[in-house]
Amino acid sequence: MHGLGNSYIYIDLFSFHLEESKLAPLAIDVANVNTGIGSDGLILIHPSEKADVGMRIFNKDGSEGKNCGNGLRCVAKYAYEQGIVTTKTFTIETKGGNVTAEVHLIGECVDEVTVDMGEPQLRREQIPMLGNPNERVIAEPFPIEEQSIEVTAVSMGNPHAIFFVPTIEQAPLSKLGPVITSDQRFPEGVNVEFVEVVNKQEMHFRVWERGSGITQACGTGACAAVVAAILNGLAEKEKEVCVHLSGGDLFIKWSKDSHVWMRGKAETTATGVFEWTNE
Repeated sequence: MHGLGNSYIYIDLFSFHLEESKLAPLAIDVANVNTGIGSDGLILIHPSEKADVGMRIFNKDGSEGKNCGNGLRCVAKYAYEQGIVTTKTFTIETKGGNVTAEVHLIGECVDEVTVDMGEPQLRREQIPMLGNPNERVIAEPFPIEEQSIEVTAVSMGNPHAIFFVPTIEQAPLSKLGPVITSDQRFPEGVNVEFVEVVNKQEMHFRVWERGSGITQACGTGACAAVVAAILNGLAEKEKEVCVHLSGGDLFIKWSKDSHVWMRGKAETTATGVFEWTNE
């Protein structure tokens, strides 16, 4: 399934069991476009004691992520269409915490999903980012590669470093993305976003994802970008913002209760069997 081109292979662990030791190697193998299926990683849909359904995210390098906005929408679509849940609104457990999802139907099929992504975490220790643990990181000078650019840091259950640029076409994504994502100032690594603000309700967005590289879309990153824009006075709270990602559009709103809401599509591309032997 994919959310705006951010594609993952999904495994239904309501149906069978996988040993913990096999998960990271499986993610690496299944994501390999040459010898596997090809994807941005692996997502497990599993029973949960804390929510109606659970999900775990593994990047294409085998590392485990805490949250994935596009993955959440796809998990919600699968859970509803396969009868794992029977109501249109339900909860999903992630490593970054529980979230609420609402499916929007065309006939019996899920077309769009709205997800309550929860409250953004803004203090350095919550990102995490080195420095005064209680400070917010808003338009802070960030020396890198013999230059200094301004960073705003936001956690949406996973870490994001947002940089605003005049034009998205000139964003140094492939050059600085891999450098910033592993910068020592972010002890757990970071997702790197470059954003061009068109107006207060529209922006262009590109992302280098921690553990996966350049991807077509990042739902938590789009949420973080809108929060960052509001913190910098470039957008308005309680107003829905259209975020143009490489794979399509997401609609994000930071509401008055401080929760961030994300609305967008989720699509199934194929189902099948992956022949895999892990010695």
